[in-house]
Amino acid sequence: MAVNSSAWRLLTSAQRVAWADFGAMISRTDSLGQSYTLNGFAAYCSVNNNRVAAGDAVITDPLIYTEPTALASITPTLTSASFSLAYTATPLPASTRLFWYAGPQRTAGRSFEGDMRLINVTAAAAASPTNLLASYTARFGAPVTGNKIFIAGATYFAGVLSQPLLVSQVVA
Repeated sequence: MAVNSSAWRLLTSAQRVAWADFGAMISRTDSLGQSYTLNGFAAYCSVNNNRVAAGDAVITDPLIYTEPTALASITPTLTSASFSLAYTATPLPASTRLFWYAGPQRTAGRSFEGDMRLINVTAAAAASPTNLLASYTARFGAPVTGNKIFIAGATYFAGVLSQPLLVSQVVA
């Protein structure tokens, strides 16, 4: 992230203006439910941070803004020995990947998670389901029976993420 942040200073004025126009098309919602758009710096960093996470090259000029279609459903299968997520639509369109986020294990009564971390990026045009046991265990430890895990999936295309779809599941 620091590399993309400092690379902003190397852009031309015309590139910065293009990123400002691009950021004005990206709508986000804050924790109070209020919508806002991104400034050029935030748009540049957001797109390129996503591109780095997906293994794509950093870009200096924005592409045509296209928000990928969000997932329609996520169905977790979660035990102490397995962790897979079935999703629709499947397979993903060409050049589209899935970013999987998860939170640490919580008590079963918890209804909100504010600590979601990227744990896996699928290959382009991946088909359902995705096995996340190894990725999750490496980040948070093995799932423990009776704990709740929050999971979010967002589709990725050319540096832009869809709105995430959030689900949770108690480990069986």
